[in-house]
Amino acid sequence: MNPQPPAHLNPVAIEVAHRHLVAKAIAEFSHERLISPVPDGDDLVLTAGRSRYRFRARRYALDHLAVEPDSLRREVAGAPAPLDALDLVTELADTLGIPDRLLGTYLEEISATLAGTAWKHQHRRHRVADLVDADFQTIESAMTEGHPIFVANNGRIGFGLADHVAYAPEAGQPVRLVWLAVRRDLSAFTAGRGVDEERLYAEELGTDALRGFEQRLRDLDLDPADYRWLPVHPWQWEHKVTITFAPEVARRAIVPVGTGPHRYQAQQSIRTFFNLDRPDRHYVKTALAIQNMGFLRGLSPAYMRATPPINDWVADLVAGDDTLRDCGFTVLRELASIGYTGDAYHRGGGPVSAYQRMLAALWRESPVPRIGGGQRLATMASLLHRDWSGDHLVTAMIAASGVPADRWLSSYLRAYLRPLLHLLLRHDVAFMPHGENLIMVLDGNVPVRVFMKDIGEEVAAMHDRELPAEVARIRFPADDDLRSLAIFTDVFDGFLRFLAAILAADGVLPERTFWALVADCVRQHGDDHPDLRGRLDLFRPTFRHSCLNRLQLRNTLQMVDLTDQAGSLIFVGEQRNPIAAGVAS
Repeated sequence: MNPQPPAHLNPVAIEVAHRHLVAKAIAEFSHERLISPVPDGDDLVLTAGRSRYRFRARRYALDHLAVEPDSLRREVAGAPAPLDALDLVTELADTLGIPDRLLGTYLEEISATLAGTAWKHQHRRHRVADLVDADFQTIESAMTEGHPIFVANNGRIGFGLADHVAYAPEAGQPVRLVWLAVRRDLSAFTAGRGVDEERLYAEELGTDALRGFEQRLRDLDLDPADYRWLPVHPWQWEHKVTITFAPEVARRAIVPVGTGPHRYQAQQSIRTFFNLDRPDRHYVKTALAIQNMGFLRGLSPAYMRATPPINDWVADLVAGDDTLRDCGFTVLRELASIGYTGDAYHRGGGPVSAYQRMLAALWRESPVPRIGGGQRLATMASLLHRDWSGDHLVTAMIAASGVPADRWLSSYLRAYLRPLLHLLLRHDVAFMPHGENLIMVLDGNVPVRVFMKDIGEEVAAMHDRELPAEVARIRFPADDDLRSLAIFTDVFDGFLRFLAAILAADGVLPERTFWALVADCVRQHGDDHPDLRGRLDLFRPTFRHSCLNRLQLRNTLQMVDLTDQAGSLIFVGEQRNPIAAGVAS
């Protein structure tokens, strides 16, 4: 071997990555009131250990600090020093509250995030100008930021260099999934309404592939009738199935039967795949035992047994509501799940562990067959996308639409905010509506409706009313204060504060006008549904400040207890409501 430095790990690219991440860390740690930069003339100054950081920034609503990366300067003991995101974290480790035993893990996620950012900078494939009219998957692979709130948002601990090139969403490379035959009596398949297991395999794989898989089993003197088909990520097959489940493979309880006939593309969530050859066919979501953004990205067979019924229940609720239909709001059902449970990790019992979340998959509907002529799709995360020259995609979209910015935003809010408001106020149902979880339908570069996805893991029925037994796990009784955070935290603070700052900084729409239009959307829903207007006080002066980075800093291995997500939240003081009376008006 004659290893060479990877092309993206060079001084220029890594300096860009450090500068970007230090700016984001200062902004988000300030937002969560972990640090408090102080004014010094036209600049702000942060002291961290022996370092002193000087920069320019603009303050916006919701304690949003937009740091100008190019303005950042660092001094150590009075002498100029290079920016280093790892140094910043270690300098602030006590302030950030990172447990000593997890500091190394968090630093590794920071290092991986830096490497990913450097790779994206080195392989700058798309300018904003190229994306304004780009197709769905081109936009998906062009995203560079990851989650807008989390600082360590691109960990992928477990992936090597070759894995990044082959499987990272930003690489945009076609992937063929590995298919396993797993014993029927040692696995579970759950179908949603209208789904037949054998027909699903036939429609997703085709008869030729299925015949080939069956012949592989016969060649081993195995009866295909005793098995079902489970798709796995190629990385998972090589690094986990053949090692962690070696006895199961050896005794032919798990049998590799080949790669599938179709090419897929990894989505931003990294373990979910879009069918490039047949876009009308379903997404496939796979278990992937890498550490990324506070979780090991597995899938639990036991947990997923309820996923199709939950999706059916939510889909029926949405389809049966006139207001949601009028908004064009739709969910992409996760309509079938499969998991292997015949291994020693399951036989041993006890609480669900990472080892019980390594062999499972689900199928989710594709939005492609459900859009009209002339319409196209884009992840909602693209509204926050900024290319390496500093141009924002949303600004270019609005310009290309030919629609005034206030009308464009009102259309977007009707597609995004109004349905979420209605679901919460009418049905006490909430989602996790961040950018990667929604797909916009664009008509002439104007968002006209949205698809919501990731239903089974992230929907909550925030009431104590009776639910069907198979759906009961989503019941999450909450008081009005916590219920209102589904809008205040998840929508206002989790997404709209970033969008408002971009449009204001680009001179597209003043921040006051932005939040006045948000207020108008809320008021209009109340005018249209007077019986719901008083259910929650969404115009109150302040609301509790929920802090997400603090969750990851507290435990970067598992940010929240999935059995008690509300109990895991960390609140720090109050935030001023940007649509409160006298603020946005």
